[in-house]
Amino acid sequence: MTKVLRVFASMRTDGSATRELADDIVKRLEAEHGAVTLVDRDLAADAPGFVHTDWIGANFTAPEERSAEQQAVLAQSDALIQELKEADVIVIASPIYNFGVPAALKAWIDQVCRARVTFRYSENGPVGLLEGKKAVLAIASGGTEVDSAIDFTTPYLRHVLGFIGIKDVTVYAADRQMADGESLARAKARIAA
Repeated sequence: MTKVLRVFASMRTDGSATRELADDIVKRLEAEHGAVTLVDRDLAADAPGFVHTDWIGANFTAPEERSAEQQAVLAQSDALIQELKEADVIVIASPIYNFGVPAALKAWIDQVCRARVTFRYSENGPVGLLEGKKAVLAIASGGTEVDSAIDFTTPYLRHVLGFIGIKDVTVYAADRQMADGESLARAKARIAA
């Protein structure tokens, strides 16, 4: 059974184009693979904490040497990483806020990108440790064209996912919705196809 982690980054819970697209993506995965095991991570309801001094100290302490307090500081990060490790497909539903990712999604990224856990450094540079997974991005914007010079969300998400080893990334975009009232319908049609 395919295991899907769906990450909602829109702070809109009603009327969110990215949430609609993410729902359609999961339905499409079910049509292709049968029933899926679905884990939802809604960052509007439960945003991860920000990385801070104690977090960094705990992260750079060898796991076997961490105090109980350091383990507690990393507990949320460990849980978020475990969700990623268990997933076959990661669906990230993100609007473009002010040309970039929402703050809650950036906090999630900072919690899951951990040296020696989801990536490591080698003599040839960083190596992602979460290989063999697929990611699907559901991106929406009011005025920013996806993959344009002013889109700092889509290329960033592709890069971060590749950095942790997830190189198979598909993008469905409902972009420039304020100027193009059909972009959401076209994205939904692409998913269905």
